[in-house]
Order: sequence, then structure tokens, then C-alpha cells
Amino acid sequence: MWKNVALARWTAAVEGRLGPLTVVADDFTSLTGVPVDLERALFERAELADYHLPGRVSAGGSCRLLATADGWAAVNLARPDDHAALPALLGLLAAPRSELGTAAGRTVAAELVRSAQTLGVAAAALGSECGHRAPVRVERHGQSCPRDLTRLKVVDLSALWAGPLCARLLGLAGARVVKVESTTRPDGARFGHPDFYRRLHAGHESLVLDFASGALAEALADADVVVEASRPRALWRLGVHAEEFLAARPGRVWVSITGYGRDDDRIAFGDDAAVAGGLTGRDRYGDPVFLGDALADPVTGLYAARAVTLSLARGGGELLCVSMAACAAAQAEASVAPC
Repeated sequence: MWKNVALARWTAAVEGRLGPLTVVADDFTSLTGVPVDLERALFERAELADYHLPGRVSAGGSCRLLATADGWAAVNLARPDDHAALPALLGLLAAPRSELGTAAGRTVAAELVRSAQTLGVAAAALGSECGHRAPVRVERHGQSCPRDLTRLKVVDLSALWAGPLCARLLGLAGARVVKVESTTRPDGARFGHPDFYRRLHAGHESLVLDFASGALAEALADADVVVEASRPRALWRLGVHAEEFLAARPGRVWVSITGYGRDDDRIAFGDDAAVAGGLTGRDRYGDPVFLGDALADPVTGLYAARAVTLSLARGGGELLCVSMAACAAAQAEASVAPC
């Protein structure tokens, strides 16, 4: 039943909100010969987990769309620490005895988001990132050497959904993918639906390292492509620099997936990043509702995979800065409804 309803919703979404994504998928297929099943990419997790179609609570249940004094904002309590931070957030909003929805209604969206992000809680004002940046920004830091993906080594340092989907598509195109995780911080997707994790990583090698030991730099030594979703300074502390990796050998590619760009430390997950980009649906009253399941995640994964193939065709040597909110905004801005 969920699948039938989701497919109907997907058809409407393609017509009204996600049209540009079909171009991204078609480009990837033209470059690699690998067909992209958009229905599976976007709705696979929701089908496996039997999620209901979302309203103002996300399909996964962690993110809420809240009416504020001047608009709408999303607050995502995706981790135990986020729930623990809720009393502090209410305190910053001068509403320590209120429910979050009540407090939001007395607060402008920008202040709600600023307070949440100060505490490390993912939050975004509806449409706040529309028009701010391109989905993928390209920086050249190495020499070019055109290659295709066949037999190239992709090291996937990312977690959850967007980065692993990118790596999965690259693997289907012929790359050897090695999933690298920290001994102290495994991929959080391991604690979600097991079949979803297995499908994203099918056929990939797995390597678990003590990052503090310096082993990460060694694991990257013979990589051709790196996919990661970390703040740059987190990798710098481990002695890993994208620019040095690219300069060390011609033709390499580094994919950096962030919520809002490498120059912005705000955190994001798929549902709130979609809201930041204005990628939402509308209810019968014209108010926003979540569209799909953490939609910015699979959208970003597809953009990132296409960006890698385009970069390799140019010869590589490039740092690909992929913003989840900007990928979502690219869909919303091209839709029939204004961003």
C-alpha cells in the first residue's frame, strides 16, 4: 500500500518539484551507461521501513515543520544529544516551560534557527537557501588526467545516505568502493533499517580504522576518488587535506558533501536541508509539508555522482563542493511553485 501511494506522490513530485533531477540522472546514465531508478533512489528507505507519507512531521519522525512568528522553520531532533539540548533551546528562546511548537510561534524563524544551530541542532528556515549557491562548486587543485570509473578506487568516508548513494552509483559504474569507518564513530545508518544499509553498500569493501592513529591518511594513499561528508577542519585535525590529496597525483577527485558548503559550519540532515532549499509540498490550506523522505539526501547523492563522472571526463584534479541545501533549492527553483 505504501508503495502505491508513494509512487503517486512521486509522479506528482516529478511534474511539479523534481524535474531537474531527471536531467541529473540521465546525464549520469549517458556518462556511465548505468541506468538510474529514481523511484528506488528516492523512496527505497521509506518503503523498507514502511513509513507513512509525511505531513509536518518527517517520514522518519525526527524533524518537525513549525509555524514561526514570520514563517516556517524545520527543527530536526535526529540524535539523542538533540533531545538533550531541547531544554537549552527553549531557554535560548526565553520559553523554558513551553513546548517547542508554542515557543516557535512566538519567535521569528531566523532566531529559532540560529538558537538551534548554536546548540548543534539541525534547523532551517523554509526557503532560506534559495539562490545562495550552485549545487556543486568545482575547485581545481591538481593536474588533469582523463579516466573513466572502471577499476578506479573510491574511498567512501561518508555516512547515512547522500554520500553512500553517490558511492553506490560509482560502484555500479565499475569503481572499486571501500567503505571506511572510525572505530569510535560507525556510520549511523547501521542503526536504521538493516536492508537499506545493505543495499546501499552491496559489493563494497569495508575497513574500520582508528582515525587517531594516522591510519586514515594511509588508507587514502592509493585512492582515486574520495567521498566524504565531514567538516573540513575535522579532517585537517586528522592530517587529511583534500587539496594535498588532489595535488599528489593527476586525475584524482575529492567529493565534499556538506549541508551548506565547506565554508559554513551549520549541520544538516536530509529533511531540514530540503526545507532550507524550499523543497516542500503544500497541504490543502497552502501550508508547507515535508516532501518525500529526507529528500535532500538522495537528491544530493545523485548530484554528487554525476559531478564525479563529469570531473573524471574533464581529467579530475578537482574538489567538488556539494551542498545539500543547494541541491534541494535547485529542484525548488525550477518547479512550478516559486522558491
